[in-house]
Amino acid sequence: MLRHPVITICAVSLFGIAAACGNGGEPSETRSPEPPADPPSRVAAPAVAAPAVAERSGAPGPSGAAPVNAQEQSTTGGAAGVAWTVPPRWVVQPPRTMRVATYLIPKAGEDDEPGECAVFYFGRGQGGSVDLNLQRWRDQFESDTGGQPSLAQRTSTINDLAVTTVSLAGTYLASMGPMFQSGAVKKPGFRMLGAIIEAPEGNVFVKLTGPEKTVLSADDEFQAFLNSLRK
Repeated sequence: MLRHPVITICAVSLFGIAAACGNGGEPSETRSPEPPADPPSRVAAPAVAAPAVAERSGAPGPSGAAPVNAQEQSTTGGAAGVAWTVPPRWVVQPPRTMRVATYLIPKAGEDDEPGECAVFYFGRGQGGSVDLNLQRWRDQFESDTGGQPSLAQRTSTINDLAVTTVSLAGTYLASMGPMFQSGAVKKPGFRMLGAIIEAPEGNVFVKLTGPEKTVLSADDEFQAFLNSLRK
């Protein structure tokens, strides 16, 4: 007489176990419904990521704010005792010899190629003085008449760091080949934005080059890059 109740209990138990496995180990009837405004990817994001990104980007903090999407998080870099934030539109490139970082700047309009921002640090006391490097950069350009172009130079203080910036335009004497000889390829209609940061552990050199329209389209981003400098 007891056989049928035992079989019924076992069947109910097996059905309950199967239902729990199909819902990730939690019976669906015991869970509260999620608010429709929160997509699954945001619910699954680490709780600690949002405040850190919000501080860097200036976005609202965790009180009442939705977590920041992973694609919107700021990329940072650093060298010689300083750090910076990379503009969202710039694309981080693979490591390259003698460079701290390389960023690709999307080309503007009908320019033939994108721009490039290279960051160099050679060590404490290495790489030469500010004036020496400004002259080197000037030598990498020539005017329409074949002479040296004018150089717009400015020195300022950004977050207690001395920063010298320059702007050049003309024909870029690009360094190419195994020995990186200057002038191996001539690129007319180019522009350069440069910066030398006097960091706590030595000079950091930032050089953004590319077709003129592309570089001009990144001018505000370059300034934001410099304004983000911090020890």
